[in-house]
Amino acid sequence: MSRVYNFSPGPAALPLPVLEQARAELLNWQGRGLSVMECSHRGRPFAELAEQSERDLRALLSIPDDYAVLFMQGGATLQFAAIPMTLARPGQSVDYLITEHWGKKAASEAARLRPLRVVADGAALGYRSVPAPQEWDAGADAAYLHYTANETLHGLEIDPPPDADYAPLVCDMSSTLLSRPVPVERFGLIYACAQKNIGPAGVTVVIISPDLLRRVPEDTPLALNYRKIAVAGSMLNTPATFPWYVASLVFRWVAAQGGVQALAERNRRKAQLLYDYIDGSDFYANRVDCRWRSWMNVPFTLADPALEARFLEMSERQGLHGLKGHRAVGGMRASIYNAMPEAGVRALVSFMKEFERAA
Repeated sequence: MSRVYNFSPGPAALPLPVLEQARAELLNWQGRGLSVMECSHRGRPFAELAEQSERDLRALLSIPDDYAVLFMQGGATLQFAAIPMTLARPGQSVDYLITEHWGKKAASEAARLRPLRVVADGAALGYRSVPAPQEWDAGADAAYLHYTANETLHGLEIDPPPDADYAPLVCDMSSTLLSRPVPVERFGLIYACAQKNIGPAGVTVVIISPDLLRRVPEDTPLALNYRKIAVAGSMLNTPATFPWYVASLVFRWVAAQGGVQALAERNRRKAQLLYDYIDGSDFYANRVDCRWRSWMNVPFTLADPALEARFLEMSERQGLHGLKGHRAVGGMRASIYNAMPEAGVRALVSFMKEFERAA
């Protein structure tokens, strides 16, 4: 069976060796005669997998020893509510930097729970750039400053993290984590849903500093109580065992590639190859300011929007899957996460050249 190059934004492509290992072990994990999905999460075999996966992730990201690493459920959307509920006191303001769709979603949920201050919103810039820090309306009384590292719809990415000495940084890294090195010690909390670079949908990684962990009120509902989840090793309730297992395989795969630094170099090359072709063409365009262009999601438009349906139909025939842009912005979007090989990006550029010549 031939596989396509999967440019979907999420659930996204998984490394082929990970899929092959999961397939090989599906019915008989560790020679136990049953699937990992059928194993008790309380049993020693799964506990060892969980402990090893945490050690592997800590090593990949150089996570400080005193930070907690949690494997939660509910996706990033649950974190939109959990973060303001647990890290800010009732009545205490929370600061949000809005750089497009997911930043808006996070801010909207936070506003239900705590006084919200938007320190800056890139709407006036068409979400093609980030407002300069000197223009931000930051508040010294804020419980934290939240931002989205990578906006998948518009293809805008913030790296390195902004300077915010007045409040702990909280970051949605759903489509950034594991794609490059991260200075974890600069953050109070990092969260990332799995279905970009970590694994299949169903598990969410949360990395939280000891200072913020101490803020969590004792009466916080169990499913949101970071401190109690940390004490229980992310097993206050039955975790998403299969996604966690696949994530553990992904962590090993990342290490085998040379770690996040090696993947960062690969991701930079992939993105540059695609952006260079788009910038050199009068037929395709990407409007994001070069300083903020995403390595993970490359949106682009065609000179004639009437050709979009044909572009998508022909690209699918060529084994290039998932290039349709989000309905909110239109156009095309190539999501080139860790699992996308350079050969896939070269195949896309080759197709784009042929389509341009034939149009």
